[in-house]
Amino acid sequence: MVVQHNMQAANANRMLNVTTSAQSKSTEKLSSGYRINRAADDAAGLTISEKMRKQIRGLDQASTNAQDGVSSVQTAEGALTEVHSMLQRMNELATQAANGTNSKDSDRQAIQDEIDQLTTEIDRVSETTKFNETYLLKGEAGTKTINMKAHDAGLKGTLTDNGDGTATFVMDALNAGDKVSIGGKSYTIGATKADTDKLIDKALADTTHKDIIINGDTYKYIATNGNADDSDAANAKGGYYKDGVVDPTNSTVKDATALKGIASAGATVSAAGKEITSMNATDAAAGVKSNDSTVITTDKAYELAGKELLAANSIGDTKGSSNVVNANTNADGSFKITLGQAEVANSLSFSLHVGADADMTNKIQVNIDAMDSASLGIKGLNVKDDSGNAATYAVDAISDAISKVSSQRSSLGAVQNRLEHTINNLDNVVENTTTAESRIRDTDMAEEMVNYSKNNILAQAGQSMLAQANQSNQGVLSLLQ
Repeated sequence: MVVQHNMQAANANRMLNVTTSAQSKSTEKLSSGYRINRAADDAAGLTISEKMRKQIRGLDQASTNAQDGVSSVQTAEGALTEVHSMLQRMNELATQAANGTNSKDSDRQAIQDEIDQLTTEIDRVSETTKFNETYLLKGEAGTKTINMKAHDAGLKGTLTDNGDGTATFVMDALNAGDKVSIGGKSYTIGATKADTDKLIDKALADTTHKDIIINGDTYKYIATNGNADDSDAANAKGGYYKDGVVDPTNSTVKDATALKGIASAGATVSAAGKEITSMNATDAAAGVKSNDSTVITTDKAYELAGKELLAANSIGDTKGSSNVVNANTNADGSFKITLGQAEVANSLSFSLHVGADADMTNKIQVNIDAMDSASLGIKGLNVKDDSGNAATYAVDAISDAISKVSSQRSSLGAVQNRLEHTINNLDNVVENTTTAESRIRDTDMAEEMVNYSKNNILAQAGQSMLAQANQSNQGVLSLLQ
């Protein structure tokens, strides 16, 4: 028996310390709810868990970013809803002003006053709409030059935007006798003496021998009976007679030469299903028939068309760049249009970060054009001219503005829908990643309670055994008595 080393007590004490340490760890896990409270608990698990926590917290913030993006987009789109309403009202007013029943002074001026107020309000909405101190509809620093859309002024023809700030308009071919509408007025293309002669030749070549009308007089074809001897009406020569009346001398028969002589310069000829009016040299030089201002030359028609094209394409032009010239030296109805321009603010551009990583694919770009009257092409809109043509052309300009606002609203709506899907995806990823992180980091309370109970019992047993081991050396005293 020895007293210096009580190995039973030492062993019992060591095991009690192990149990106490395990019991302490179980208590810590049960108290915190975490299986890993320090790196020593599970070094690899801690590394994985912290990476997942970074991802989870990043995705949570990304979801918040996307929600803020939805709010900003909704703010901009909501403001544009009212801009749309104002443009629709302006379209009504322009259509009203285009009507010829308006008083030249008071009615159109009243309409102009309301259009001016609406234009000013559109500018105010553009200037003041903001989200978190960011102005959404006024663009951002810096300016750019935009081109207005090309318009055909209601003329018949083909309009082509060349994409370089110019457009080409080719009028439908104008021939003698054609009807053409320019600036709301109807004109007839005047003919030359050669045109009327050609029409008479065409009528004479027609074997059906339809009537030829010259200056209101009708010449009817009377066929010969094959016995024409100029002695009486019964033996009349085959040909055209005024009102179909034949006299015994046949003096009324009209051949090509006679008919062309009657159709002198300035005559109106109706034949072969077409009616044309020729112009004398003086009228042709002036471009307008002196006794009928609705009859004009082709060159005059092109001149008038060019003026209307310029008026239609000058709306919204704040830089004075619009111009219209005949594209060819022969004045053939092909016009080159230099489009009107306006200097406007650059488009607002910002990105929404909707991911937990630094990858640039985690950014959603939002672009919003400036939505003031200059950017919409309606700055300085005028509808109060006497003819109503300015209002007519204003309808096209307002239509372009409505289309631009619609396009911007459509773009914002698409971004909002995308963001809502992004938010749903982010929240789903956060949920699944949190589940995975929980399996690594969180305490299984039931399992750990079993360990705690086990260690609690072992601790009590260890304490009891240590007490017994400490008493075992008492037997040495009996040897010393």
